[in-house]
Amino acid sequence: MKVKHAVASRKRKKKVLKAAKGFWGERSKIFRRAIETLRRAYVYAYRDRRVKKREFRSLWITRINAAIRERGYTYRGFIAALKQKKVILSRDVLAKLAAEHPDVFDKVVETAMK
Repeated sequence: MKVKHAVASRKRKKKVLKAAKGFWGERSKIFRRAIETLRRAYVYAYRDRRVKKREFRSLWITRINAAIRERGYTYRGFIAALKQKKVILSRDVLAKLAAEHPDVFDKVVETAMK
C-alpha cells in the first residue's frame, strides 16, 4: 500500500500560513516565502526578547538620573550611597517611585544621602 502525505503536508502548510497571516503580499500567501519570512521573524523575536531587557534597564536609569538630578545629586553617587547603606531596591522599582511616588522617592534619597 502506498503511503500518502497529503494530510500531514496540508496541516504543516496551514500552520505556517496561519503564522504568516498579516505579512505583506506573497509573504503571507506563498508557502516558501512565508517560511523564509517566519524564520527571520523568529530570529528577530528571539534576539529582541533580550534587547528589550537592555532597553528597559536603560530607560529606568535615565528616569532615576533625571529625578535624582532635580534633587541636586548624580546617579552614580546615588547608587553608590544606596549600596553603602545596604538599601536593596532594583532600578525598576526606583524608577517607578521616582515617576509615580516622588514623596517616597524623596525619603529614599534622604536615607541614602545622609
